[in-house]
Amino acid sequence: MQQPNQRGGYRQAQGASNPLAIRTKKHQQDKNDYAKMAMAQVWKKEWWRALIPLVLFSLPAAFAFSWWWVAAAVLVTVIYVLLRSAQVMGVTQMEQSNPLFQRVNYEIDQRQVLLKLNEREGMNIGWDMIERAANQKDGYMLWLKQPNADQLPAGFKGWLARTFTVPVFLHLPHRIFNSTNDLKLMDSLLKRKNLLPA
Repeated sequence: MQQPNQRGGYRQAQGASNPLAIRTKKHQQDKNDYAKMAMAQVWKKEWWRALIPLVLFSLPAAFAFSWWWVAAAVLVTVIYVLLRSAQVMGVTQMEQSNPLFQRVNYEIDQRQVLLKLNEREGMNIGWDMIERAANQKDGYMLWLKQPNADQLPAGFKGWLARTFTVPVFLHLPHRIFNSTNDLKLMDSLLKRKNLLPA
């Protein structure tokens, strides 16, 4: 993913405009909506992790019951849930994720998904950077790949980064597409890229 340059602008979009590309209307992803979607994805997958501190801190109460053990178990579980949720919410505040929340129009073709701020500036995301996609009732979700193990730090920090990942995705609502034909082309393109089932 191209990053903003030092002056706060964006590098020029690579390549000339493709006449066969799908072009959308301007759209800006709301940070609160993004955080809610990311939070739902994380807790749908990781709800069981919140049970670990609850069970571990409740075990002593099974042998020598005390409300202090139960209160401690609940408190530690709530702290874990709050910290994990804060980590997910933090993605919307990071400078690296600012391009995801700019008002852009998308230009999608065989090579890339291009987020265009204007005719000269934009950010391109190659199809090799997209891990999976889904066509949901309100729009398309394109999840970006997480860093490889060799791109992460070694040791405990690397383990934390691998274990507590935060989903990074693009949400393209159906309403930003100019026609039903563009939606069909998008479906077809995602199937050709093996991101949607054929």
